[in-house]
Amino acid sequence: MSFTVQRREFHRPPHPLQRVDGVTPKIGFVSGGLGAYWPQFDGLLDQLKGVSDVIRQRIEALGSQVQDFGFVSDPVEGDAAASAIRSADCDLLVVYVSTYMTSGQILPVLRDCGAPILLVQLQPGRKMDHATFGTGDWLAYAGSAGLPEICVGLERLGKPVRVVAGHLDDERAWRSIERWVAATGVMATLKRARHGMMGHLYPGMFDIATSITSVLSTFGGHAEILELDDLRVRYEAVTEPETERALETIQSCFEITPGIDWDNVRFQARVSAALDTLVQDYDLSTLAYFHFGQPSDIYQKLATGFPIGATLLTSRGIPSVTEYEVRAAIAMYVLNLLGGGGTLTEGQALDFDAGVAEIGHNDAADMAITARKPALRQLDVFHGKGGGGASIEVDVAPGPVTQFSIGELGNGRLRFIASEGTVVDGPHIKIGNTTSRVDFGCDPGVWTEEWAKSGSTHHWGMGVGHLADDIEALADLLGAEFRRVQP
Repeated sequence: MSFTVQRREFHRPPHPLQRVDGVTPKIGFVSGGLGAYWPQFDGLLDQLKGVSDVIRQRIEALGSQVQDFGFVSDPVEGDAAASAIRSADCDLLVVYVSTYMTSGQILPVLRDCGAPILLVQLQPGRKMDHATFGTGDWLAYAGSAGLPEICVGLERLGKPVRVVAGHLDDERAWRSIERWVAATGVMATLKRARHGMMGHLYPGMFDIATSITSVLSTFGGHAEILELDDLRVRYEAVTEPETERALETIQSCFEITPGIDWDNVRFQARVSAALDTLVQDYDLSTLAYFHFGQPSDIYQKLATGFPIGATLLTSRGIPSVTEYEVRAAIAMYVLNLLGGGGTLTEGQALDFDAGVAEIGHNDAADMAITARKPALRQLDVFHGKGGGGASIEVDVAPGPVTQFSIGELGNGRLRFIASEGTVVDGPHIKIGNTTSRVDFGCDPGVWTEEWAKSGSTHHWGMGVGHLADDIEALADLLGAEFRRVQP
C-alpha cells in the first residue's frame, strides 16, 4: 500500500512573527461488521481489522488525535461502544463500515453519539480478483452493501448523513476525509475561541451589525466586550524597550516608503505593543474594533493607531479588523485555520478590460500570503475615519484564492458564502490599502451582482487556495447554511 496521506500545510508569517495554531481535533473511531460472518469465514475479521488499523493511522496522520473504540459485531458491542463514545467528548466520530452490518448493531452509536458522524467505506483494493475470490474474500469488499442501511438509520434519527466511499488508496476519497478532518479542527478551535469586540459599530453600517447570540450559538466560544480604556491603560504602560522591539519588528516586516512620518510609526509601534498585551491578557482569537472619538482626545488618537498592529496580529493568525466587523474577523480566522491565511477585503472597483474585480481594504493584511513585503505609505487622512498616518499597501500573491463571507439573515441565522477565483498580476492604485486583482472566470459585473445578492456583508475574508469545499464541510458540521457564488 504505497499511498501516503498528506497533512495540510499552513502559511507562515515573516520572521519574527509566530503563527498561532488551532486545536488538534479529537476524533473517535469505531469499526463494524456483521458478527455472523466471523465463524463462517476464517481470517475475515482479522483482515478487516487490519484495514481498520490502516484507516485509523492515516486519519491520525492528517493532524488529529484519534481514539479507537474497537470493532462492533453485534448490538451488545454497539451499546458498549456507544457508552464509551458518549464519555469521550469527541469532536467527530468516524464509523468505518468494513463489510455488511445491520443498522441495529450500530444504532446505539448513531443514536447516542454527541458528535457529528462521518461514515467511511473503503474497500481493500480497487477491485476484486474475480477469478479467485470466494465468499469470504468478497465480504471484505462488501461495505457498500451495508452503507445505505446505515444512512437510512441516520436519516430516521434526524441526523445529517455524511459519507465517504472508495478504496484504501483512493486519493479522491482521502481528499474528502482530509477535508472533514480539517473542518473538524476548525470547529474544535471555534468552540474554544474568544472574540474581542472593542468600541462600537461604524455608524450606519447595518449590514455588519451582528447578533452575538447568533455567533456564539453557531460557533461556540466567547465574546469579550472591551472598552477603548482597556487599550488605553495598556498603551500608557508600554515601556520604551517594548516600543523599540515593536519598531524593530516593523522595520523587519515592512517596506518604508518615502515621506513616512516616523513619529506616527513610533506611535503605532507603541499601540502595537499595547494590542499585543491586550490580546494576551484576554486570550483573544480575533479582535473587531472601531471608534471615532473627539478631535485630539486620547481615544481618537488610539483609534488611528491600529493599521500596523492590526496587520501584525492578523499575520500571526489573530485577525484584527476595523469597523467592528466581527463576522469578517471570524471568516478570516476560519480561512487561516484551513491553511489559506486570511486578509480583510471588500469591493473596490471593476476592471472590465482585464476582466477582474479589484478588491481590498485598509488594515488587517496577512503578510503570510502577500506577493511582496507590505509597504507603509503615509496618508493625510484615513478615508471615512478620523486622523491619518502610516497605512498598509500590499496585494495577495498571484494564484488561486477563496472569498469567504459570513452573512447574518433576517431570522438571525448565519449563512456561509464562498467564491473561488484567481489573483492575477496587473496595475494597482497606490493609496495605502490592500488591493488584489481577482479573476472569477466571468464578467466582473456578473460576479459582483451574484455576490451582492448572496447575503454577504460588504466586508469579507480572502484566503489563498480553493477552499469552498472545506467551508461547505464546516457549514455542514456547524449546521449553517452554505451558498457558493460561481457564476
